[in-house]
Amino acid sequence: QVQLVESGGGLVQAGGSLRLSCVASRIIVGSNTMAWYRQAPGKQRELVARITSGANTNYADSVKGRFTISRDNAKNTVYLQMNSLKPEDTAVYTCNAVRLQGGQPYNYWGQGTQVTVSS
Repeated sequence: QVQLVESGGGLVQAGGSLRLSCVASRIIVGSNTMAWYRQAPGKQRELVARITSGANTNYADSVKGRFTISRDNAKNTVYLQMNSLKPEDTAVYTCNAVRLQGGQPYNYWGQGTQVTVSS
C-alpha cells in the first residue's frame, strides 16, 4: 500500500527555517502530483504547495516567496523548504500524493508533522 512518511517538523522562532521531508513508498514521486497541505486548529485544511510530474509548482499566496517545494527522485522524496517562518505558519503539515488509477484520481495522505512557530 502507498505510504507517505513526513519528518522535519518542530519548534522554531519567527524568522527561522525548517525543511520538511516526505518519503514515499509504493508510489513514484516523479511520476505523480505531490503536495503539502496544512491545517491549523479551528481552520480549514489548505493547500500550501504542489508539484506536478512535469515539475510545475504552485503555492498558496500566504507562502509565496518563502516556501519552496522540491523533489529528489532518486530518494523518492518530496521536500518543503520553509523560510522566514511566521507564527501563522503554525499547523500540522501533511504530505499528499495524487495518482490516476483506472481514470480516477486517488489521494494518499501521510500522518502529518507539527510545525510550531513562536513569536
